[in-house]
Amino acid sequence: MAINYDKNSGLISIETAHTSYQMLADPKGYLLHLYFGKKIKGSAEYLLTFLDHGFSGNPDIAGMERVYSLDAQPQEYPFYGSGDYRSVCFRAKGNTGADGVDLRFVSAEITDGKYELENLPSSYTDNASGEGVQTLKVTLRDINLGLKVDLLYGVFPENDVITRAVLVTNEGKDPVVLEKVQSLNLDCMPGDRDVMYFHGRHEFERQPDRMHVGHAKIAAYSGRGGSSHQFNPFAILMTPDTDEKHGEAVGVHFVYSGNFLIDAEKDQNEMVRLTAGLPEEGFEWTLSQGETFTAPEVLLTYSESGLGLLSRRIHRFLRKHICRGAWRDKERPILINNWEATYFTFDGDKIVDIASQAKELGVEMMVLDDGWFGKRENDLSGLGDWVVNEKKLKGTMKDVADRVNALDMKFGLWFEPEAVSEDSDLYRAHPDWAFKIPNKPMIRGRHELILDFSRKEVVDHIFEMMREVLDNANIIYVKWDFNRSIADFYSASLPADRQGEVAHRYVLGVYDLLQRLHDRYPELLIEGCSGGGGRFDAGMLCYTPQIWCSDNTDAIERIHIQYGTSFGYPSVTVGAHVSAVPNHQTGRVTPFNTRGTVAMSGSFGYELNLGLLSDEEKQEVTEQIALFKKYRNVIHTGDMYRLTDPQEADALLAAWMFVAEDKSEALLNMVTLSVHGNLGSHYVNLDGLDEDASYRDETSGTVYTGSQLMNAGYPVRDFTGEYQARQVHFVRV
Repeated sequence: MAINYDKNSGLISIETAHTSYQMLADPKGYLLHLYFGKKIKGSAEYLLTFLDHGFSGNPDIAGMERVYSLDAQPQEYPFYGSGDYRSVCFRAKGNTGADGVDLRFVSAEITDGKYELENLPSSYTDNASGEGVQTLKVTLRDINLGLKVDLLYGVFPENDVITRAVLVTNEGKDPVVLEKVQSLNLDCMPGDRDVMYFHGRHEFERQPDRMHVGHAKIAAYSGRGGSSHQFNPFAILMTPDTDEKHGEAVGVHFVYSGNFLIDAEKDQNEMVRLTAGLPEEGFEWTLSQGETFTAPEVLLTYSESGLGLLSRRIHRFLRKHICRGAWRDKERPILINNWEATYFTFDGDKIVDIASQAKELGVEMMVLDDGWFGKRENDLSGLGDWVVNEKKLKGTMKDVADRVNALDMKFGLWFEPEAVSEDSDLYRAHPDWAFKIPNKPMIRGRHELILDFSRKEVVDHIFEMMREVLDNANIIYVKWDFNRSIADFYSASLPADRQGEVAHRYVLGVYDLLQRLHDRYPELLIEGCSGGGGRFDAGMLCYTPQIWCSDNTDAIERIHIQYGTSFGYPSVTVGAHVSAVPNHQTGRVTPFNTRGTVAMSGSFGYELNLGLLSDEEKQEVTEQIALFKKYRNVIHTGDMYRLTDPQEADALLAAWMFVAEDKSEALLNMVTLSVHGNLGSHYVNLDGLDEDASYRDETSGTVYTGSQLMNAGYPVRDFTGEYQARQVHFVRV
């Protein structure tokens, strides 16, 4: 069994293929964290040390034992009011108005299979045997407030993944106000740790930022209503010696698409603590008698052999246990998007013309972007009016879709369901449906307001409008956009003392609409987008198995963006397109081949005006598409290896590769980042191959052993010029 509970000792043990996770219900009733790391035999209780630390308070049950303080012990789920002055996961107050709880261990229950969360996305298993997956429920109670707190653990032994979630139930008579409910705490015994967050901005998301965890809190945070461009709800805690191949690392994924906080600190006793979940800022939830609050899921993934192995374990897990539905294992269609070719200026004939040109080159799907609905000739009006503008299209949406389908191409459509323009029929009819704080000037973004998805009637209305469009045309793909941060969190449907619930209720409304679409259209592929990668998270991946990685399509910038993204997300989830040059975001000119090589490391497509391409470039498109179809399986289902760090100041080239799960083939990708005169030979050490097998370079015909390519390296010759790209396909012989 993956989980064991010894009632006599209070030891709770979780085992995966390569890890051990232990906690202890101690004699005083508190739940202490003992260990998480490489597999061990026996209890880690011996690691606990009890000393008298000045100014560290002692709980009443400790009596005169000054050596017992929760301020100095590793805890499983720390709470405010315990005398622990580090970051805590839980804070609540009752009718006295005073903060402070006292959570004591009650029970531990083990069941087969994976728990589910009501109204929230979470990981799952679809194997009839459950793949050995088990659930642990640890129950804590605060008798004074009448609160029951269930800590849920989902254990995927073969994936080396442990999931976490929290249920809080009010079993008392009086309402309780929840002020902080986080999903994860991870305490590490005294020692050094580094943390890696992924920061960014619009058009430059998920840049890895590695920091030593010192005696001050360092945090990744979003209060923008979505998970944001600025920080990603994914972090890595690691030993200082960790690199791609060595060292211990723990990946922390918050399966949520709204506000979040992941913080790390080293305390006065050199113990490192990391917490993850909903932020305290802007959150307050009133829990009445009998009600339960569910905190979103966190995924914990462990690697004993560096960041590369950590990423590959995460990739496999997200592909099979987060992504779901009809498109989880299907080949993703190669698409053309009209946006950079037309912006708002098009009609049905123009869209069909783009599709016709694309079909000749091998593209599989036409996506009609912004501008097809309502009064939408620019970004000043029309959002919220999801009614086909038949005058602009010169026909119905069905007409356009049928004409595209007649080319043997799929058809997709852009929506921004959460936004509304002030110049729209929807806003004129229901101004109270938009987030606005009374008597305060509004904060606009991209000339948009955000609809109050905490209200069911708003979600109902948008669903009905989308249903009317999707029911009446053969649309198999939706690009779901979200183009601004939220500033004015206020719902006209909630009283003043419950406005702290709005941000979370909003995200629940987004998930509700996504789930309704999946239920009605199980064959629909939804690609997430938020001004590019502003909501690229595991929560959205439960509904949108691919996400537009960034609005920045410059190939060199994308190398950096996709490099950072690869630490926590698999290539199949990464929306990546070839675009025009000079690039619309940076003005940079890069070779067509380079743009194709970079975009192939994701869900591939094109975003440019095909009519402006030369015959030579059109031939390149045809060749790129043929290559991608050849390599698509190894790119989307294989293991990824980062071979170089493109962020190094003196990086000559970016190199990464994909290796088939059975190691039968591999695809090496290289792009030059800097050029120098009279430069000597350069070698790239490959990874992930069968060292005893032989592999043929399909370009040159040269045969190498796996050990040669991995240990001695692959020679990079005749590869000069700025921003040049090369792909090398190796096949086992």
